[in-house]
Amino acid sequence: MFLKFLKCLVFLILIFAGQSCREETKGSEKPAEVVYKNLPAFNKMGVTAVVEIPAGTNHKIEYEPETNLFKNDKTAEGKERVINFLPYPANYGFIPSTLMSKDEGGDGDPMDVLIIAESLPTGTVIPVKILAALVIKDAGELDTKLIAVPVEKEKQVLKVNDFQEFMINYDSVRRIIESWFLNYEGPGNSTLIGWRDDDFAISEIKKWSGENDSNDE
Repeated sequence: MFLKFLKCLVFLILIFAGQSCREETKGSEKPAEVVYKNLPAFNKMGVTAVVEIPAGTNHKIEYEPETNLFKNDKTAEGKERVINFLPYPANYGFIPSTLMSKDEGGDGDPMDVLIIAESLPTGTVIPVKILAALVIKDAGELDTKLIAVPVEKEKQVLKVNDFQEFMINYDSVRRIIESWFLNYEGPGNSTLIGWRDDDFAISEIKKWSGENDSNDE
């Protein structure tokens, strides 16, 4: 009887040990991460955009290329940075594989993009259609904010195809965006340079991504 019990006990131990090994192996199999900074600036559907800050939040979330993580920016006191203004009016992020070099008059960061759509989670990668560029001077540096909508029609909240339609049919949206960027860091900190069309915006993406004119979308 004891020998039969011992055999059963050994059998159960082997079963649980095998199950434990399978679970441990499964847990160690991590899917390959998306390295956001290395995504192409252009894709078959349009321009690639990565969301850092969802529409409707005041938290200043930024992508950290060294760790491939999104983190809330910190104040000098080490607290999470929260914009002391109205929430972001649309999803804010960057165009991967772009870098506005300081040596060439940029701010040393990837190109910024504002994606007009319903709130999208941080880390969302989405093909967008570029409508315009808002050029401002911030802290003495030229800062270009690209304005875009999703390529996929079901994700669009503005039915617009280009700069002209945007300026004529959605002038109130343009003025809201302009006012927000000129005031969210406090009045007088930013100066309006002007609005530019979609052709200018695409040429800027090509410039800062190193794309040639022959490598159109």
